Amino acid sequence: MAGKQTTRTRTARPRLRPRTLWITRAQPTADATAARVRALGIEPIVEPLLEVRAITDANLDLTGVSALAFTSANAVAAFAARSPERALRVFAVGDATAAAARAQRFTSVLSAQGDVAALASALAARRRELAGVILYPAAAEPSQDLAGALASVGLQVRQTAVYETVAVTPPGTFAERLPQIEGVLLHSTKAAQGLARFLKGNPAPELVAYCLSRQIARALGRAALAQTLAAPQPNETALLALVAAA
Repeated sequence: MAGKQTTRTRTARPRLRPRTLWITRAQPTADATAARVRALGIEPIVEPLLEVRAITDANLDLTGVSALAFTSANAVAAFAARSPERALRVFAVGDATAAAARAQRFTSVLSAQGDVAALASALAARRRELAGVILYPAAAEPSQDLAGALASVGLQVRQTAVYETVAVTPPGTFAERLPQIEGVLLHSTKAAQGLARFLKGNPAPELVAYCLSRQIARALGRAALAQTLAAPQPNETALLALVAAA
């Protein structure tokens, strides 16, 4: 019922396909997502709830490193901006992150095509090929513990923070547009938390939230939304398929 949050299962579908969709992720990936949304015939409205900031004094120690593990395109960009190294094998959490690595001219890139657990499994399956340390260029506050997952299966991992995501609040004029926005895309827990805070002062009971995972959907808490939906797999292709399936 409008005005109350309803948490759906991963297979649930929204009531109607949205005509407008709020893109909350940080730039530059927000524009890439907007292009995919526009290709579905939906009007994207880019208003990030997060901003990515590189950690300029990050210590990228490549001593003994046999591979790189990336869980986001932001990590790829931050690493590439600080290091000319491109020959090391790259293990990426999903296809978008893998594409970002290839765009930065890394020569050997493998996509786990899933989430952090899938990435850890992909690395563990190749442990005999990885004689040295796995360098994990990460966010300052990773949403999941890849380093712990790798250490638990006996892999050596060196986690280094190369960027941070900072919450930003949309301008006051954006709140006036909310009644015309039908859906919102959420790619991270931090964005979901930011949305919940924003909606406390700017109610949008007809808004449908499309979340990359159930974990992200749970981060919305008691936010008053028409529906909260989670993609069946934690990748943007599945997320946008959920949007398009109405």
